[in-house]
Amino acid sequence: MKFLRRWLVLLLLGLLALQVFFVGRVALAVVVDPQSTTFQRSEAWRLATEGSGLRWSQGWRPYAQISDHLKRAVIASEDDDFVNHDGVEWEAIEQAWQRNAAAEEAAAKRAEQNKPARPVKIVGGSTITQQLAKNLLLSGERTLLRKGQELVLAFTLEQLLSKQRILEIYLNSVEWGEGVFGAEAAAQHYFRKSAAQLSSWEAARLAVMLPRPKYFEKLPRSAYLNHRAQVIQRRMGAAELP
Repeated sequence: MKFLRRWLVLLLLGLLALQVFFVGRVALAVVVDPQSTTFQRSEAWRLATEGSGLRWSQGWRPYAQISDHLKRAVIASEDDDFVNHDGVEWEAIEQAWQRNAAAEEAAAKRAEQNKPARPVKIVGGSTITQQLAKNLLLSGERTLLRKGQELVLAFTLEQLLSKQRILEIYLNSVEWGEGVFGAEAAAQHYFRKSAAQLSSWEAARLAVMLPRPKYFEKLPRSAYLNHRAQVIQRRMGAAELP
């Protein structure tokens, strides 16, 4: 029993130390521009181990040097209540839980029928703040434990950073293609111009790519991409900037 208590204490101390580390990293981001994120480093490792060469493009741009069109497009596409919520959209999370439960039930039925198993995809309903928390500090695995840590970090980001700073870091670090990170790299890669010069149409197309950037990079003339970009462009006027 004493052995078990000792391990529980060590586990709790380890978890506490991890949270302190995370808070320190977030606090540092108040004044220091992150040079890389956990997701970016994992992508760099993947590219290196696959032997495909390290194709990498990223360039930090201050908030004022990123087109307002892109800011509005990303908010309209990814998180239209960004300036008002506390980092988490509980209604979206509830809907995601329902989808996850349905997926797990379907997987159980397939198992009962001796059909080939399919991995259950854990979906999130993430805000921009949650996406930044995940990319900046966490792994890309889709588990409930990782999702719980993401929520804690989202609240931490909201407490320590302004909405403008959160959006600035997000736009400078989010993936927009194979080895393409941040608004400046994306603008140069797809339109041969700076992030400050993006038009509303170009911004809408980039925003629509965000959930599946590598996929849409290979399908630049996708009908879905064009149609969804038109929808986002119409919604951009209502997007509120921090």
